Amino acid sequence: MPSRLPAVAAITLAAIVVVSAQTGPREVDLVVTGGTVVTVDTAGRIIQTGAVAIDGTDIAAVDTAEAIAKQFHGRETIDASGQIILPGLVNTHTHAPMVLYRGLADDLPLMEWLNSYIFPAESKTVSPEFVRAGTRLAALEMIESGTTTFADMYYFEEEIARETRRIGLRGVLGQTIIQFPVADARTPADALARADAFITAFKDDSLITPAVAPHAIYTLDGPTLKAARELSKRHNVPTLIHVAETNDENRVAQERRASSPVAYLEGLGFLGPGVVAAHSVWVNDADIQVLRMRGVGVSHNPESNMKLASGVAPVRALLRVGVAVGLGTDGAASNNDLDMFEAMRVAALLHKHETVDPTALSARTVLEMATIRGARALGLDARIGSLEPKKRADLITVAASGARQTPMYDPLSHLVYVIHGDDVRNTIVNGRVLMRNKKVLTVDESAVIAEARSWADKVRAAVKQPATTR
Repeated sequence: MPSRLPAVAAITLAAIVVVSAQTGPREVDLVVTGGTVVTVDTAGRIIQTGAVAIDGTDIAAVDTAEAIAKQFHGRETIDASGQIILPGLVNTHTHAPMVLYRGLADDLPLMEWLNSYIFPAESKTVSPEFVRAGTRLAALEMIESGTTTFADMYYFEEEIARETRRIGLRGVLGQTIIQFPVADARTPADALARADAFITAFKDDSLITPAVAPHAIYTLDGPTLKAARELSKRHNVPTLIHVAETNDENRVAQERRASSPVAYLEGLGFLGPGVVAAHSVWVNDADIQVLRMRGVGVSHNPESNMKLASGVAPVRALLRVGVAVGLGTDGAASNNDLDMFEAMRVAALLHKHETVDPTALSARTVLEMATIRGARALGLDARIGSLEPKKRADLITVAASGARQTPMYDPLSHLVYVIHGDDVRNTIVNGRVLMRNKKVLTVDESAVIAEARSWADKVRAAVKQPATTR
């Protein structure tokens, strides 16, 4: 019996060592620490000196910096002292490659802008190479300004998806269906076949959510709209569509179909969960109730709507009945940037001005529209949109200690009324650092900008626009 005691003692000692190791800080991939954490969770928690622990693709914990330090040790650490840590911004509507048309035609109404400038330019310049170059430029701009998820509608969407995935952004990407011949499809049937193949190729991707994107009721007939929606339902993917963007669209719908755009889509059996209606400016009370009843998400694009003089969307009425409303920039050809901080500021100010009510949209509500409400509109709120354990690690940090940001009484107010996209310091998606301390790590900035300038020369030649400063 005595001869067995040393073995028992060794086992006991080993057990003590294991228990001791287990009670120490757990190692995780990354800790972002020291900043003011704005969680945008259901409790609206704001942690003054907080931290976020990230393990793999997910958030492991959100707490005070002290508590996180006791629980976790990061293989890497980002010091966010003097910064705000918040969920990555969700852009619910854009056309990424159209950054290459930025400033091509301005100060025009939508239909003239489209028919006289954009559609002709696209017919002469859009190609897989164009789309890849535009996506790289858009991704660079979004990473630099804090967008981590974007919804897109364009052509050759598989090229956009490949570049988006390689660069590391999250995308809800819709293959466009339109009635007339375009660069990637001669007929709507061709476009539907492309959309089917696109969905099959990307439906299980961790960053890409494929979607079907029928352009609008004024560029598609009823059977094609129904076919596009059925394709979405068959694959259980989102449907992205422009709805009631302008009064002209509304007027033509009334003249031709004796109904509003929303009522027309409802009559087709088109509306339902998974549909994201971009703009929704010219919707009446009955339309709003239909959107609510059918579980449609809405993308509010205040800057584009103002620049094209399309009108002011009834956002307060939509929110009041519980419609999921997110923010979008629209394409940079009609905005003219992809800065979601500008979209937040403009949204807040526009609706105060339009209603003559300073309480119309609060900073908290607008921030939610750019994060958790936008995620909800896209059907992604279980995974992104707030800083909570087990959600995907999509977050950004923004500078908050410069002259323009001093003093800071309320970080929510600062995020909407003070912070610019240029203030973003770090961008993280799915646990991967895409930008660290203002240096983008997944895109060669100088090469992307040089490529974009080269494409601008080709666009200028195609539309016979005189050369200007590049």
